[in-house]
Amino acid sequence: MNGAAKVSIVGVGLVGSATAFALMESGLLSEICLIDKNADRAEGQALDLAHGASFVRPVRVYSADISGCSGSDVIVVTAGRNQKPGETRVDLSRDNAAVLREVMSEIDRHAPPEAVVIVVTNPVDVLTHVAALTTTRDPSRVMGSGTVLDSSRFRYLLSGHCGVDPRNVHAYVIGEHGDTEVPAWSLTNIAGARLDEFCPACPRGCDNVDRENIARNVRESAYHIIDMKGATYWAIAFALRRIIESVLRDEHSVLTVSTMLTGQHGISGVCLSLPSIVNRTGVATALELPLSAGEVEGLRRSAEAMRAIQRDLGY
Repeated sequence: MNGAAKVSIVGVGLVGSATAFALMESGLLSEICLIDKNADRAEGQALDLAHGASFVRPVRVYSADISGCSGSDVIVVTAGRNQKPGETRVDLSRDNAAVLREVMSEIDRHAPPEAVVIVVTNPVDVLTHVAALTTTRDPSRVMGSGTVLDSSRFRYLLSGHCGVDPRNVHAYVIGEHGDTEVPAWSLTNIAGARLDEFCPACPRGCDNVDRENIARNVRESAYHIIDMKGATYWAIAFALRRIIESVLRDEHSVLTVSTMLTGQHGISGVCLSLPSIVNRTGVATALELPLSAGEVEGLRRSAEAMRAIQRDLGY
């Protein structure tokens, strides 16, 4: 689209503002609209970014109310609150689902039906499900950020263990973005070789990859970062930039976004992450790639965990 594109971000706290920064630096866009219930915060973030305009490719950054999402190609939704100490995910889901329903109603009112909506608010899989059922647009145009970041964490940890560039590691985390996520070891390869083929050829001479430790570190990464600095926002901003790039450039990239499953691995009626083809229409296809029996079982456990929350919400 040669930069002639508009992205609106609904909710400009730490994640939303970091995403705006990543997008402004990317050169992908002509417009970035920042929307927040706190209008002063949105205006302040927009001004802070706009003052760097002479250092990046031309892009207009501004704040608006929700009607500002009109004309958007992509709308990123980070609005909602964080989980409180001692609070259940059902409590968090209930409050954030109410926020999301309101936001989706306004998005459908103001934004074109072909605009792609990316849900980031947690718990992202449940809320992507709510958004897909609430919207009047085609459900394929609604996706969650899913496990795109988890998959990047997986690749980072494998690259450190194996001593190779993360870009040469192909690995996916599937299922929920959360405690029931599943590292898809059966799909993992380095330089085109499966792990059981790569490890014997690796000059580092270590034993096989400690899969349990790496999976635990991927799953618990966010908790550790939150303990140390209070929140995670930089890496998810890069993940969102990557998803948006695939949409705007119609790349047909394979990304583990969260989308409504329609029978893949025997799962329907729930939003989870699988390697999916992402293009200008949103999620073109959620791929049903061959998994091990244990991974399919884990994926189905993840689906049941999401369904339990959905039932509590009345979905």
